Amino acid sequence: MNLAPYRAVLRTPRLPSLMLLMLVARIPATAAGMTITMHVLLSLERGYGAAGLVGAMATIGIAVGAPLMGRLVDRRGLRAMLLLSMCSEAVFWFIAPALPYEVLLVTCFVSGIAVMPVMQIGRQITTALVPEESRRTALAMDSMAVELAFMAGPALGVFLTTHWHSRVAMWAIGASMVVFGLVLYAVNPPVRDESEQGPPVPRGEWLTGRLVGVLISAGGATFVLSGVEVSVVASMRGMGLTDWTGALIVVMCVASLVGGFVYGGMTRVPPIWVLMGAMGLLAVPIGLFEWSPWVLALALVPTNFLCAPTIAGTGEAITRLTPGSARGEAMGLQGSAFTLGAALGAPVTGFVIDHSAPGWGFAVAGAGAVVIGLVSMTLTARTPAVSALPR
Repeated sequence: MNLAPYRAVLRTPRLPSLMLLMLVARIPATAAGMTITMHVLLSLERGYGAAGLVGAMATIGIAVGAPLMGRLVDRRGLRAMLLLSMCSEAVFWFIAPALPYEVLLVTCFVSGIAVMPVMQIGRQITTALVPEESRRTALAMDSMAVELAFMAGPALGVFLTTHWHSRVAMWAIGASMVVFGLVLYAVNPPVRDESEQGPPVPRGEWLTGRLVGVLISAGGATFVLSGVEVSVVASMRGMGLTDWTGALIVVMCVASLVGGFVYGGMTRVPPIWVLMGAMGLLAVPIGLFEWSPWVLALALVPTNFLCAPTIAGTGEAITRLTPGSARGEAMGLQGSAFTLGAALGAPVTGFVIDHSAPGWGFAVAGAGAVVIGLVSMTLTARTPAVSALPR
């Protein structure tokens, strides 16, 4: 394994400390969804359907808001976006524990539009600080950091909710987001390289079929991941081992971490649609191995090994296909694609499982990703490569 690319990235001024900051900042963000779900279930005493509807409203809001917040960064700078996000986060998380369910539904959508986009901020900072030849490695490291955040955040949300109260967890998330927003405001890290400064480029010049194909691949990756997660929960419940579900989720995250590490050291990589399609193809037969939790854990490794590489690859492709003046909006569209893919994958897979068996959930999630990969391949093949964009 060639470690030279990683050493080069870690020697980049300011990058290691900012990566650590963004890793910690992402933990409360990843805890938000689980905390809201637990609040609806335990404090509001509603069912899973009601909790899922709240999550769906927040998801729609985030998907709508991500490119808008990115565009705000492009036009007005990081600090303007942070001020708006901090106000929104503070108000929502302070009042949310006291809201009745019906009001919470609407508020989740509205606040989702202005949620602090810590995932895309991290990718923008990373892209701005490293030279183009190091972006693959840097974005792979960023994807690995996201995996670590997802391993810690939801578990922390559950811990605070079950050991104290959902109100405590929600206030903690809100306070954390404001604190991290203030730190980022004070540090004011760059969100585009100095060589990429320039006037705004019309959206029609960079939002090409090739870029749409990349965004579709991003959505396909989270489609299969969310579907596999739902299927894992159903499989473990079917085996009477629900308490061990978390252990398999950790296996999935570790496999993705290893895959991201390998990907970051590679000099040549497959197209994004190949990585995402392979994720789906490898997910299709997982249901054949659900007769044992140990075997199921091993069967989950290959498809999750490609998770971080696919996510990092979409980010790298976006930096190549978009000008610096539109990078925030483009990264926001990537965030929307991730969000919508996950929002679609979980209910589709859940519907199939409800009407068949957990094993079919893996098959449908994987097959859906393969179809999405074919669509992405078609768009990429039909769109000529852009030779140069205004940077």
